[in-house]
Amino acid sequence: MNDTQTANSGALEGKTVFITGASRGIGRAIALKCAHDGANIVIAAKSAEPHPKLPGTIFSVAEEVEAAGGKALPLQVDVRDEEQVRAALEKAAQTFGGIDAVVNNAGAISLTSVEATPPKRYDLMQDINSRAVYLTAHLALPYLREAANPHILSLSPPINLQPKWLGPFAPYALSKFGMTILSMGMAEEFREAGIAVNTLWPQTIVATAAIEFAVGGRELFEQSRKPPVMADAAYEVLSSDARALTGQQLIDEAVLKQAGVTDFRGYAHNPDNADKLAIDLFLDE
Repeated sequence: MNDTQTANSGALEGKTVFITGASRGIGRAIALKCAHDGANIVIAAKSAEPHPKLPGTIFSVAEEVEAAGGKALPLQVDVRDEEQVRAALEKAAQTFGGIDAVVNNAGAISLTSVEATPPKRYDLMQDINSRAVYLTAHLALPYLREAANPHILSLSPPINLQPKWLGPFAPYALSKFGMTILSMGMAEEFREAGIAVNTLWPQTIVATAAIEFAVGGRELFEQSRKPPVMADAAYEVLSSDARALTGQQLIDEAVLKQAGVTDFRGYAHNPDNADKLAIDLFLDE
């Protein structure tokens, strides 16, 4: 078993997965992982035009999804805009006949204190992180209720209220913990409907644009894993029985170990540093 094939291979064939922020990074990796199963991938992101520093658009990922064996629907969506999200979900359901899973991957980050966070940046993080989890779930619910094995998966951390995580960047922590609190609440709210709601967070830093530009620079990649580690873990969650796995604050490494993965060296950005990786934010070990 490796980072491209796990025990549940084929479980998402013909399923429709709506992924926010899927034009690059972890969202793109999840899209391609599900596409290998023959899933229908809705690439819901803002990036319709190439960025000079950030490769990837909804259209380039759509091409990759099709090449990987999936069907793609690229949609330019700002997750802060109710009408854009509503229209994207409607288009997805019309195109593919329904929606089976929603992955809340779009995110905004600023590791700044209350004093150092401008109001616009604060609002951006709350809107793109926690509010978008509410909004996508609220609007996707009618479609998920009709699905055979529906999932909502949000990329947010386990709740950890230690001062060392709150003091330096409380605004960001609030936005990410808000995603998790909403997810835990929705898991109970939607339990009888059979809709699984879980969160997923990386054990180690993952090499993405957020790390390069908002956290510590590209040198941190040497202590990071690549996005497929989160994609493979997300796949395991999305292909699980929705009534059996819900209300959990999951960590990628633990999910993959449970699925039988024993060798994680291939996930490391630099395999020579596979034993020297940095633990991600909000985790104590």
